[in-house]
Amino acid sequence: MIEISNLIKQYGDIHAVNGISFTVEDGEVLGFLGPNGAGKSTTMNILTGFIPYTSGEIRVNGHEIMEEPEAVKKMIGYLPEIPPLYMDMTVKEYLKFAAELKKIAKKDIPGQVAMAMDMLKITDHSHRLIRNLSKGYKQRVGFAQALLGNPEVLVLDEPTVGLDPNQILEIRKIIKKLGQKHTIILSTHIMQEVSAVCDRVVIINKGRIVAIDTPDNLSRHLSGTGSLSITVSGPEKSIIACIRAVEGVRSVRVGADRGENGKVYEVVSDGELDVRKSVSLALGKAGYPVTEMKATDKTLEQIFHELTTGGNK
Repeated sequence: MIEISNLIKQYGDIHAVNGISFTVEDGEVLGFLGPNGAGKSTTMNILTGFIPYTSGEIRVNGHEIMEEPEAVKKMIGYLPEIPPLYMDMTVKEYLKFAAELKKIAKKDIPGQVAMAMDMLKITDHSHRLIRNLSKGYKQRVGFAQALLGNPEVLVLDEPTVGLDPNQILEIRKIIKKLGQKHTIILSTHIMQEVSAVCDRVVIINKGRIVAIDTPDNLSRHLSGTGSLSITVSGPEKSIIACIRAVEGVRSVRVGADRGENGKVYEVVSDGELDVRKSVSLALGKAGYPVTEMKATDKTLEQIFHELTTGGNK
């Protein structure tokens, strides 16, 4: 578990990080989001031991980072946004070198390097000079470096930057797989990535936390309402009355006509209530078949924009 308590980092009179607190549970994939200059990179650099903090506390599996820096660093694998690669080394040479820097036992290095290359699918490029790799493969080499030593915690800063769509999907699969055995903090500007792989989200702005929750709950709670799009067959007035009678429904609006499939009804409900099951049961009991139902809450992009700009920019 990672525990961050009242973390502050000052540069003169400027608070880059201003009293943030949150935890990351074992085996959790946490999305760490914020606009440029929000304090994300500062927080990750503090967590990984690159820079000290002004006040507060960070514990990784019970070890305080300022008191036991070496113990904490052994537990963390870090992929910075721009991986520190040595262009004149081959992939295999670089990973061996990184393993030695991490003080991995000499007898374990070949296996660790092979495992990391296999996980990132770069084994076929092991003898190529890093300078000759594409940007996407350089990113994979940096990711492989973070896996060496089998750290309990992975801190990934923009792991899919520079990758093509197919490579992005592959890296997302890898992150989800790693999340089964590792605690992961993932910083990214790609909201689809957060929705695809993260269990919870922390959004930071101007050095302060503005939201912590699951992606779904953020959409529902911060909207203040829940929205459903329901396609159902039957008499319009009766369907509207049926839906409105469900507890928690605020309004019903008739949308597009889908012909034989019925009409689309846009339903707004209280944000704290999930009315999908109740609406479905009510319509089914009344004999009106539902052919499609989907949530249409605010997207994570919209929520992020509102929280970090006030929705006015």
